[in-house]
Amino acid sequence: MTPYVRATEIAKLPVVTLGGEDVAQVKDIVFDTARGSVRCFTLSGRGLLAGPLKRDLPWNNVHALGPDAVMIRDGNAVAENDQISKDLTASGGNVLGARAMTDGGTDLGTIVDVIIETGRTPTVAGYELETAGRGHQRVLLPVVKPVAVSGEILLVPDATGEFTAGDLAGFPEAARGLRTRLQGET
Repeated sequence: MTPYVRATEIAKLPVVTLGGEDVAQVKDIVFDTARGSVRCFTLSGRGLLAGPLKRDLPWNNVHALGPDAVMIRDGNAVAENDQISKDLTASGGNVLGARAMTDGGTDLGTIVDVIIETGRTPTVAGYELETAGRGHQRVLLPVVKPVAVSGEILLVPDATGEFTAGDLAGFPEAARGLRTRLQGET
């Protein structure tokens, strides 16, 4: 099993306690773009007519993230309000729809999803792009060095565009190749 997951695969997962209580479901993932990490999940109620909850689930309160659910120890893991997501959203940070560009000005495509490396401290490992120049294909672009991110542009080193993958199975090899290449340039 790959340690990488698309952010869209986490959205709508149920949030359940270790005791089996169904608490909520993931609505959105809130990133800290300055650190390249997942900070929290916004939540919605479960069921057809349930709406958003005014509470966050901070990442450090997540017990486990699996393919079928987000596990928490108990209901106390959910924050009493949604201040974390409000603070981070107010400072910007939505990269979906932004253009990925190299330092040299090459347009790599439009960001359509975020690739997350799971673990105790999940990080943004890359992005799924819809390419402009190659017939609107989708490729996975690893990011292993700090990058500049704004609401409209993601700036990556020139070599990054040479290391893409077509799926999550090939993503680790693309990330290793990019890492090796960038280490050789320093």
